[in-house]
Amino acid sequence: MKTLSIFLYVCAAGFAQSVPVEEILSMAQKKSAQLGPALQNALKDEDVRKGAAYLAKGPDFVFVVEAASEPRLVINDEPGPRMWKVKGTANRWAAAAKLKTSRTHNFHYVVDGKDFGGHTDVMAYSESHYLKPGVPMGTLSEKKTHTSRIYDGMAADYWVYTPAGYKAGTPAAVMFWTDGEVHIHRDSGSRAQNVWDNLTYEKKIPVIVQVLVSPGIRNGRRMRSIQYDSVDDRFARYVLEEILPEVGKTYSLRTDGYSRAIAGDSSGAICAFNAAWWRTADFSRVLLRIGSFTSIQWPRRASDGLTEKDGGYIFPYLIRKSPRKNIRVWMQDGFGDLENDHGSWPATNLALVNSFKMQGYDFHMSWGNGTHSRNGGNVEMAEEMTWLWRDYDPAKTSQEFVQDPAEKDKPYFRIKALNRVE
Repeated sequence: MKTLSIFLYVCAAGFAQSVPVEEILSMAQKKSAQLGPALQNALKDEDVRKGAAYLAKGPDFVFVVEAASEPRLVINDEPGPRMWKVKGTANRWAAAAKLKTSRTHNFHYVVDGKDFGGHTDVMAYSESHYLKPGVPMGTLSEKKTHTSRIYDGMAADYWVYTPAGYKAGTPAAVMFWTDGEVHIHRDSGSRAQNVWDNLTYEKKIPVIVQVLVSPGIRNGRRMRSIQYDSVDDRFARYVLEEILPEVGKTYSLRTDGYSRAIAGDSSGAICAFNAAWWRTADFSRVLLRIGSFTSIQWPRRASDGLTEKDGGYIFPYLIRKSPRKNIRVWMQDGFGDLENDHGSWPATNLALVNSFKMQGYDFHMSWGNGTHSRNGGNVEMAEEMTWLWRDYDPAKTSQEFVQDPAEKDKPYFRIKALNRVE
């Protein structure tokens, strides 16, 4: 099957000529005279004027801004490459750069001594985020809708993604994604389907049936926070007693917790860990991205039919006071978004990861400079998936997850400096 390329269109000599994004990036690296017309049509004028325009593929980037005098590019708070005036334009400047992949980057400009424009959470995708030559595509099911008994009439959409290696009749590992709708388009921000196909083909992960479920709606009310932020086993039961049995009517699924993972972002992350905490025998691999382990859903409303008062902030302390559970956890967060009316995302994640370390959990922590955005987790998905599913053996139904011996000798995570930005 041929891979579709994303093309940018350039008007020249009165007709449209298609130009791959890779060629535009090459033009920028060579400071080609053809770059001006290409950028004119590839980027939105408004983004260029605001200082928010860029093009990228993998590590290769070109930044473009409009300024009367030479601007200075700043990337991740460090000086970037010097900008040069694009030929054939009055006041457009460009700079080509190579950035580290599998992470997000921030940039802005300094114009006449003042900060200008910029963007946070800019993704530098790894090669695994682009479908590689010869790798067969998996299959996304049509949208299905489930009406819940556990959430009393709540309706939720879901999709199932199977890699090309999936064989009906052969039970496969399962990974459950909260907010699953964000992964249903191949070239969406997560590019998850490309990652899953590449890693499966390369045998870096096993054949996994990916179950993608949206938050539910009941009587016109979104149930996401009630489902995701509540500290109890209700969501785990919803997955185990309703969603997976329904998926299992069509697909062959493993039923051992060793072969199940659950993942989420923000409130979806606390939801994923909450499920694994209460039902460890059913979920042993957990992906937590920008987790909202704060005071959301505290105190709970009586109208929700729930009486517990705790929020996700209890988990760092619950972990420390409880026997270690057999869970493997990858965590991701950034220090770019510190406070909100529920608490601090990174501060609570810092406490959480230190609790994992203290109790000997098999964990990995990925810190970045991003904000409370899915981009940080999406861009490192290949590493996340490979680490979570490393040493998986389909002949087994269980494994004791132990902390990496090298981790035991490392210090706890600490905030390097506490300081106000004046």
